[in-house]
Amino acid sequence: MNQMKKIVTALMEQGKGILAADESNPTANERFSALGIEPTEENRRRYRELLLTTPGIEKYLSGVILYDETIRQKTTQGVSFPEWLQSQNILVGIKVDEGLEEIPEVQNGKVTKGLDGLGKRVKEYTEMGAVFAKWRAVAVVGDGYADPAIKENAKRLAEYASVCQEHSVVPMVEPEVLMDGTHSAEDAEGAIIETVAIVCDQLQQSGVALEAVILKTAMSVSGKEAVGRADADEVAERTVRALKTAVPDTMGGVVFLSGGQSPEEAVKNLNAIARLEPHPWPITFSFSRALQSPVLAEWKGKDENADEAQALFLRRVALAIAADSGAYSESMEAFG
Repeated sequence: MNQMKKIVTALMEQGKGILAADESNPTANERFSALGIEPTEENRRRYRELLLTTPGIEKYLSGVILYDETIRQKTTQGVSFPEWLQSQNILVGIKVDEGLEEIPEVQNGKVTKGLDGLGKRVKEYTEMGAVFAKWRAVAVVGDGYADPAIKENAKRLAEYASVCQEHSVVPMVEPEVLMDGTHSAEDAEGAIIETVAIVCDQLQQSGVALEAVILKTAMSVSGKEAVGRADADEVAERTVRALKTAVPDTMGGVVFLSGGQSPEEAVKNLNAIARLEPHPWPITFSFSRALQSPVLAEWKGKDENADEAQALFLRRVALAIAADSGAYSESMEAFG
């Protein structure tokens, strides 16, 4: 347990954040194709290498979440990605769920699969250097807030977390309330309270040690198709209130996903949340698209664009770090 607590402390180190680089191959391929990049395994490797070997990134990242393919890949020099990250004092994480499925017991909802053989997979990943893991479930914002699948997802999240802790791996638990829809920030707040409370309750009932868990959560943002969008101050107020209502003070840490927000919106909202500190638990970010989208568009799969793409990546991460301490301002977007 002490080892897992040390990992949580290291991941939540002040002045650092966590990169989510665990997109599935179909998701990565879709993003590549949209930019005219050939969706091959080698191009995915080249892109992940570009991110992970960005000079100076070790100053800002405490951990990186990898995908099954990625944790097995190597740099051009033949160094495995986990070994490279370890050499930079960046902790290795791994996505262990296997995506969403529909089951007869749950109407109009999706649950996350991947429990079969999980212990064996976690053991293998630890042998590759992973010290934390991630499992994502999704919930939609509906009239009654609670997604019909949330109770089943909570059980699966708790079982996943238990398996991880049995192997001394820190579980990152991600019950993502999706941005999809026309809902208000108020509706998102209600959905986060209900969803996260059910998950935290199930974790405790299952004997999971919360101090060795990291919660990855959405912010209380307006839906993507909403007519009016809540500003950063409202998002922050609603997000913090929701989490203080739903999350026990003993939780090891809370990290925020970007979930389809633009890079600018994500850091602006994170900045407003940070300005409401102190919180009962340490907070930071675990962004994917909010850090990567501009970088992928800059790179376009071409080696000649690599330096500029890496510079842009470093800049986006640095802006997120500034936001995590409440020191971000929009004027920073105009300067490196």
